[in-house]
Amino acid sequence: MHLLGIHHLAVHARAAGVEKVAAFYRDVLGLPELARNLHPGGGLRSVWLSLARSGDPTAGFLAVEDGDDFGPAMFALRIHAADRAGLLAALKQQGIEVEKQTRWTIYVADPAGNHVAFSHHPHDPL
Repeated sequence: MHLLGIHHLAVHARAAGVEKVAAFYRDVLGLPELARNLHPGGGLRSVWLSLARSGDPTAGFLAVEDGDDFGPAMFALRIHAADRAGLLAALKQQGIEVEKQTRWTIYVADPAGNHVAFSHHPHDPL
């Protein structure tokens, strides 16, 4: 078996709604929107957002899905250690509460309760 990396990650919007959860990742975290997918009868089924700021879909994507088939997700996005203070300031400015911090990682939740981490492991913050 030869794995090539992340194809996509999925989070479920649950009662918060696909649009609201997708807006968190698009507008607050700056992930470029790649596609919107509808249910067969209409209505928003999912929004796909690039995990690369360039919008390159081969870098993997985040799928914000309608429903609550699974419990809350947790995934970590890589950051530079030097950007930690700026990220904390940006989260505060957006009104996003930091739930927990470790030496290398900052944890927040999206509107549906999925946990998002920002990590610079194993590099220490400056």
